[in-house]
Amino acid sequence: MRTLATIATVLVATLALAACGGNDEAAPTTTTETTETTTTTETETTETETTETQPDAPTVIRIRVVNGAPRGGIVRETVRKGDRVVIAVTSDVSDHVHLHGYDIMRDVAPGQPARISFRATVPGRFEVELEDRGVQIADLTVRP
Repeated sequence: MRTLATIATVLVATLALAACGGNDEAAPTTTTETTETTTTTETETTETETTETQPDAPTVIRIRVVNGAPRGGIVRETVRKGDRVVIAVTSDVSDHVHLHGYDIMRDVAPGQPARISFRATVPGRFEVELEDRGVQIADLTVRP
């Protein structure tokens, strides 16, 4: 009889403890909600960083020289101060392409295009010319 009473006491105590453990289920729900909020915040930060790292593309001015003159006439282009600029010249004659004001010169020849890359730091109006022939091929305006 004593053994039966001990087993009954242990069984009642076990059931009482099990009932107490059932009230702790609310704590994991709060932890899950906090984790979801943190994950959302991290995703938003990552998207902002990606958008800010894109560099600006240069303005490309293409000039084709045929028989020592710009095809279609003098190329006129306007850029803003601080812009990156590339002047790309192809020619069927040999000469020097000169960007006045910036004093940059490149050789050009049939099959050997000239490429002048620079940042437009000086405002004004600048002539691009075939230096040896004295022929203007472009007019570049840099606005402040």
